[in-house]
Amino acid sequence: MASDRVIYPLMKYVVLGPALRVLLRPRVRGVENVPVEGAVILAANHLAVVDSFVLPLMVRRKVFFLGKHEYFTCPGRRGRAMAAFFRGVGAISVDRSGGGAATAALDAGAGVLEAGGVFALHPEGTRSPDGRLYRGHTGVARLALRTGAPVVPVALTGTDRVQPAGRTLPRPGRVDVRFGRPIDVSGRSADDVRAITDEIVAAIQELSGQEYVDAYAPRRSG
Repeated sequence: MASDRVIYPLMKYVVLGPALRVLLRPRVRGVENVPVEGAVILAANHLAVVDSFVLPLMVRRKVFFLGKHEYFTCPGRRGRAMAAFFRGVGAISVDRSGGGAATAALDAGAGVLEAGGVFALHPEGTRSPDGRLYRGHTGVARLALRTGAPVVPVALTGTDRVQPAGRTLPRPGRVDVRFGRPIDVSGRSADDVRAITDEIVAAIQELSGQEYVDAYAPRRSG
């Protein structure tokens, strides 16, 4: 949509981007590991809601990510404005309430990657409840195998301090974003999805220094 092409650079370079850079003073390392063209998956840990806004700001390319279906379906003028905002910043609406939610999410990500784009997701599937790094779901590996896209592990630190659970807007602070070396899954098979997932999460842990928990993170509301 033409409006999305206008909203994205406006938010990234004029409104949201400059505001977050002043508020959060991000330190970025390893961004050269993100290919300048072609499909790539950014696999990041997840500590706070603001992660989905901080990460795309650190990459020159447009980054797509999954957004709650509710963000796009609110009624009225305010709802339309909200939907336009989230589409404009790269969010893709996926209804995750049904039995086909995982398939819908993978299809959405595959669509971005098959078009040569950048798709970001969190292997943990939800925000960490306590700052530790939890076992990854295999969707990231399945998406990489399906599309052949390399996976760049990403570690965000400090976002849970600037936006602790229950806080709507982040407070001033400093966050760090580290990009690791791309992980190439070419030549691997579907039998390797768990091993690939664990490899990606281990790379995130090395970058973040988080304590690892060999269990899935409990789902959080909100």
